[in-house]
Amino acid sequence: MQPTIAIPQHWGYPRFALDQRTQQGLILGLYHYPSGTELAEQFDTGWRYVLMPNKNSDEISYLQENQIQPLSPEELFSQIRAEIDFYQQQINILNRQLTVLTRGTNNG
Repeated sequence: MQPTIAIPQHWGYPRFALDQRTQQGLILGLYHYPSGTELAEQFDTGWRYVLMPNKNSDEISYLQENQIQPLSPEELFSQIRAEIDFYQQQINILNRQLTVLTRGTNNG
């Protein structure tokens, strides 16, 4: 069963999705300031996003929709390809370690 999130119709739909990669980082969360609330009067109504600019840092930022830029298809492809290459290298290292380990147990 797929997890779902219900959004009240009068809120409007968010422009960006959870786990989406953007120019500003990876979207980790989102929240909404509905009109007529104190927060909306102070900070404006609409969606806010929690982003992690760098996955190797504990830094996060909070941005409005108009402060976020999506990645171009080419940028997204490049990021994903680089991540695949990184993990493929990690898999190769682990495979070599397994090979050394199994050779050692066969010789014993």
